[in-house]
Amino acid sequence: MSKIVKLVGKTLNGLSYIAPKYASQKALDLFSTPRKGRVNEHQVSFLESATKAIIKYNHLDVATYVWKGTNKKILLAHGWESNTFRWNTLIEDLKKDNHTIIALDAPAHGNTSGKYFNAILYAECINEVVKKHQPDIIIGHSVGGMATGFYQYKFQNKNIEKLVLLGAPSEFTGVFKRYVDMLGYNERIENGLNHLVEERFNQKPEHFSLANFSKDIETKALLIHDEDDKIIPYEDAKLIAKNYKNATLISTKGSGHGLKSEAINKHITTFINEA
Repeated sequence: MSKIVKLVGKTLNGLSYIAPKYASQKALDLFSTPRKGRVNEHQVSFLESATKAIIKYNHLDVATYVWKGTNKKILLAHGWESNTFRWNTLIEDLKKDNHTIIALDAPAHGNTSGKYFNAILYAECINEVVKKHQPDIIIGHSVGGMATGFYQYKFQNKNIEKLVLLGAPSEFTGVFKRYVDMLGYNERIENGLNHLVEERFNQKPEHFSLANFSKDIETKALLIHDEDDKIIPYEDAKLIAKNYKNATLISTKGSGHGLKSEAINKHITTFINEA
């Protein structure tokens, strides 16, 4: 895989000397296109246990799943190259407390349509699901946590009682930089990527900072991050926690980026159920 990655990087680097904007656009397309995360055969039966529905947003058919209860309404937002199935054990634990669980598949993931993904679009999809289902709590993993924070910063929904952000990246620039380094892109492509983001969203990449946004989020939050996370650095969690005045950070060891364990589920359910 690493040889293929390096080959792609070298190819686009070479192309950047002939057609720099085209090379940068191809690099951005690659960054925004998940290679996996669609529903596979062994996930179907669990997802079939939910009430499924499609919510239309612009050109997207956003797949949603509901497990009905009588207690709190909890919305789940998965991360990159994943889908709603990643929550299966947490959903079972939440069902024990008779919560209503709502989940969505991100753009270009699971059963949601689309080819491209970004956290800003994901936050807009979360907004559509919130408008329909009016959850009390939102839980997001990885870039789903980032998108959850982006959502609450932008829409300032006072009806959201709590947020749970699991392994969430803080800085979009950090996510971008790790991608640039992984592919070995040259400065032409790196600069071109930054320009394309600014063109598309009317903001420089550094604007999209969950740490900075969290200064303006009052919603009570639980942050969980593994100290040895190899995907999103633990420093991101510390940066968010430093700026997020109403957040508590729980650090784990050995749970990696996935953050799937009985202990973590217990932290989440305890936080949800406490007054």
